[in-house]
Amino acid sequence: MVQSLEQMDSPCLDQDGRLTAKGNSLWQSLSEDQKLSFYHWMAMVRHFDRRSVILQRQGRIGTYAPLEGQEAAQVGSALALSQEDWIFPSYREHGVAMVAGLPLTHILLYWMGRVEGNRTPKGVRVLPPYVPIATQLPQAMGASWAAKLKKEQSVAIAYFGDGATSEGDFHEALNFAGVFKLPAIFFCQNNGYAISVPFSRQSAVPTVAERAAAYGLKGIRVDGNDVLATYQATREAVRRARAGEGSTLIEAVTYRKGSHTTADDATRYREKEEVEEWVQKKDPLSRYERLLTAEGLLDEAERIAWEKHCREHIDQAVQEAEEMLAPPPTHLFDHVFADMPVTLHRQRNEWEGGNEQNG
Repeated sequence: MVQSLEQMDSPCLDQDGRLTAKGNSLWQSLSEDQKLSFYHWMAMVRHFDRRSVILQRQGRIGTYAPLEGQEAAQVGSALALSQEDWIFPSYREHGVAMVAGLPLTHILLYWMGRVEGNRTPKGVRVLPPYVPIATQLPQAMGASWAAKLKKEQSVAIAYFGDGATSEGDFHEALNFAGVFKLPAIFFCQNNGYAISVPFSRQSAVPTVAERAAAYGLKGIRVDGNDVLATYQATREAVRRARAGEGSTLIEAVTYRKGSHTTADDATRYREKEEVEEWVQKKDPLSRYERLLTAEGLLDEAERIAWEKHCREHIDQAVQEAEEMLAPPPTHLFDHVFADMPVTLHRQRNEWEGGNEQNG
C-alpha cells in the first residue's frame, strides 16, 4: 500500500533533490552550518540505527525498533525545536533524542534494559521512550497546559506513529489541546502501517492531518522524507504555539525501510515493489545529499570523512555502554514501584535467600 503524496503541503525538495520555489526561499535563509547540520544529523542517525540492528542480532542489546527511512522526519522536526521545549517520544525517536542532546550511550543503555538509559541528563528535555501506544500524547498536552498556566515560552511536542491515531489518548489529547488552545505539537510519522495493519484499515478518512479540524487545531501534511519541508512545518508550528495561536497536528508521510522491530518480519505484509519504490526513489538521506552536492557543499571526500566520524563516535558510545558494571539483579524489584508492595518484597526476599544458599 504505497501512500499517496496528494493533499500534501508543497515540498521544498523534489524527488531528485532539487529545490522548489518554496524550498529555495527557505534555503536562502539558512546558514551553511544549518544546511550541513541536516545532513550530519541524518547520517549519524542512520549509522547509529544500522549499528544498533547489528548489536541486537549479536545479542548485545535487546529487541530494537529501527527507524531507517524516517531520518528526515525526525531530524528536520527536532532541529526546529529549542532547548526549552519538551519532547515526548515513542520508542522509535532515537534521532530526535540525539538532536535534542541525549548522549548515544544513554540510548544504548535504554535498549540494554538499563535504568541508566532512562535518566536524562540535566538540561535535556526528552522524556524516556514511551512503549504503550499514544500514552505520551495526553502527557505532552499536560506539559503544554502547565507551560501556558505558568506563562512560559516552552512548547511540548509528542511523536507517534499512525497506529497511535486509533487510540483514545490521541483524541483526548487533541480535543483538550484544541479547547484550551495549548502550545503543543502532535507529530505523526505516518509510515502507512501500524505494525502489519495498513492505514487504510485504521481510518475512514485518507489522512491524519484532516482530523485536526474536528478539534479546532491546524493540520498540515508534509512529505516526511523532505527534511527541509519537515523543518519548515515544525518551525511554523513552534511559532504558532509560542504566539498563543494554539496546537498543530503534523502528519509526516514517510516510510520505514525495515521491520517494525527486530522481532518483526515486514516481508509478510509489505509488497516487495512497494518497499523498493520508497527505498530506491524516496530515500531522505540520498535525496538531501544530491542537493548538497549540487550546491557545492558536499563532495565524496567530505562524505567519507563524516561517515568515519560517525562510526568512531558510535564505537565509543558502544564501548562506554558495554564497559559499565552489570546492574544488580535487585534492579528487577527496585525500579517498578515508588513504594514496593508486599508481594514484591516477598519475591525479593525469596530471591536473596535462594541466592545466599546457592552461594
